[in-house]
Amino acid sequence: MLPRFKAAAVHAAPVFLDRAATTKKALSLIREAAAAGAALVAFPETFVPAFPVWAALWAPIDNHDLFARMADQSVLVDGPEVKAIRDEARAHGIVVSMGISERSPASVGCIWNSNLLIGEDGTILNHHRKLVPTFYEKLIWSAGDGAGLRVVDTPIGRIGQLICGENTNPLARYALIAQGEQFHISSWPPIWPTRRPAEGGNYHIGTATRIRASAHCFEAKVFGLVTAGVLDKPARELLMARDPSIAAVLDGTPNAASYFLDPTGEQIGETLCEDEGILYADIDLNKCVEPKQFHDVVGYYNRFDVFELGINRRRLVPATFIDDAANVAAVDDAADDIGRATQTARIGL
Repeated sequence: MLPRFKAAAVHAAPVFLDRAATTKKALSLIREAAAAGAALVAFPETFVPAFPVWAALWAPIDNHDLFARMADQSVLVDGPEVKAIRDEARAHGIVVSMGISERSPASVGCIWNSNLLIGEDGTILNHHRKLVPTFYEKLIWSAGDGAGLRVVDTPIGRIGQLICGENTNPLARYALIAQGEQFHISSWPPIWPTRRPAEGGNYHIGTATRIRASAHCFEAKVFGLVTAGVLDKPARELLMARDPSIAAVLDGTPNAASYFLDPTGEQIGETLCEDEGILYADIDLNKCVEPKQFHDVVGYYNRFDVFELGINRRRLVPATFIDDAANVAAVDDAADDIGRATQTARIGL
């Protein structure tokens, strides 16, 4: 028998660009979900400290101060905000999926759109950085790497996670399916404007999310948790104080939604779209088995002699340093050997 558990999807707004206050709010929501009997709770994309929607509203030349504030309020993985979240997970014995804007320890201006999966014992089970920031997000975040393309085996099942537009990437999704994913978490921003609403053709994040999340659940035969942020009144007022004309964009752009999906891609229960709250669903992973009879894209329903996929999961770092004296000596000896060999070769010539 596969695990059965209750999952919680948070549909909430951060305290805009305030990492300390947002972390405090996250801790309260974790406690609420645990008290309701959830074994897992998932938060939206970059919940701490916010989603940088201003990158869609104004040219970069007009928002340097907002980028500086975003970088300042982003968090280190080994920093106090993440530690507080890990401690809360351990205190309540609940798995936590948390979206963060991650600071680089090597640069004051480098940040990543990241997601942490934290175990019920407070251990960081997976640390994923969004592979490619989407469209105007590239003005804020650096590209991630494949180190976080992992499915984690937990007491409540095999959990995978992708951030927003990554759920459009069939290779990223397949990488998780090929690791036996059973429960998929996708995290999303509150809105994602691409055009002024009066012009028509604005991106509908709610519709797009539903297509992608349902497709993944259907193809992978997994349960899906969709968690999206909320742009609340304080955030709206902060943005409008800079330029009142953007009210039409903020108010006319469709909102994202939070909900659950079953392994056929059908929705479980209700949807949260505007009001903040926590959604719950009872998950029975045994229901992932029967649909695999129809299409198992990492089993019989594939041609591994025709298709091949390689995935680089090395963590990218800006530099590699050799400080150990023995290693330095070995490098120096190797350099001397190369020098002697080169000199011998020249003499031979």
